[in-house]
Amino acid sequence: MTISELKSQLKLPVIVSPMFIVSGTKMAAECCKNGIVGSFPSLNGRHTEDFENMLNEIKSELDQYEKETGKKPAPYAVNLIVNKTNPRLMPDLEKVIKHKVPIVITSLGAVKEIVDAVHSYGGLIFHDVIKKRHAEKAAEAGVDGIICVSAGAGGHAGTAHPFALMNEVKKFYKGAIVMAGSISTGNEVLAAQVAGADFCYMGTRFIATEECLAVPEYKQMIIDSGISDIVYTDGVSGVNANFIIKSIENAGVDLSHKKEEDFSKLTGEHAKAWKDIWSAGHGVTEISEVLPVKKLIEKLENEYKQGIEKVKTIESGINF
Repeated sequence: MTISELKSQLKLPVIVSPMFIVSGTKMAAECCKNGIVGSFPSLNGRHTEDFENMLNEIKSELDQYEKETGKKPAPYAVNLIVNKTNPRLMPDLEKVIKHKVPIVITSLGAVKEIVDAVHSYGGLIFHDVIKKRHAEKAAEAGVDGIICVSAGAGGHAGTAHPFALMNEVKKFYKGAIVMAGSISTGNEVLAAQVAGADFCYMGTRFIATEECLAVPEYKQMIIDSGISDIVYTDGVSGVNANFIIKSIENAGVDLSHKKEEDFSKLTGEHAKAWKDIWSAGHGVTEISEVLPVKKLIEKLENEYKQGIEKVKTIESGINF
């Protein structure tokens, strides 16, 4: 598959980011059925065998959908953590190759051998970065696309402005660019395209969907939150990420009396990063309800089309 072929299969240029614990095969499949890339991390399977079961599940679901409707779904993606601390990398990669996963998203390391392995069966590989140095390594490894994870993104994020990071990367990289960071609406997807991105990464917005595996309290906390309710810290997971302050407080940390570095001392039954301390990006400002994935994508598509009409009026000199 080429980048052009991928674009031709999508209703919107959107990749739903693979989110630890909360991204499952049901949500990913619904995304693909409705014309955008759905994804999940391999580590959302407790063991490599569980991961392979997830691959079988999504393939079966999408094959059945195509058989019943005659429509070809969008391809799905799997996230691999490329890090020496991940003992699952090679066993999971073997399953990726066996099942010919259409798109692989790598994090925390761009390795040419993994890129070559995915390319060997015709898959695409994207790598997420938060700074120029990481992007340069990904480009050297031969990835098909670079995901520019900018300020305000949920989960592990950088601090650069999205346009600035994208433009810096584009100076030396000619592959596909994915913009990530606080993208929650269809017109924001269009704005990213106009600015030069090929695709957009959306995560937080899809947590507030019926198919997402997040608990109801997590989804409601996203609806109730604004920018000031998000904190960027490395104290929870050891790597800088955006988390919802209220979930940190619920885990026993009083932010009015403790410094961020005290987060790492969290202990107890309800103080596990990602499971009990919940991540979200600044895009929470746009989220006011929990929707089925199908309805959300319809909403995004309508906003996208409205954005196109707005651009047309600007071009004609009307209503600047």
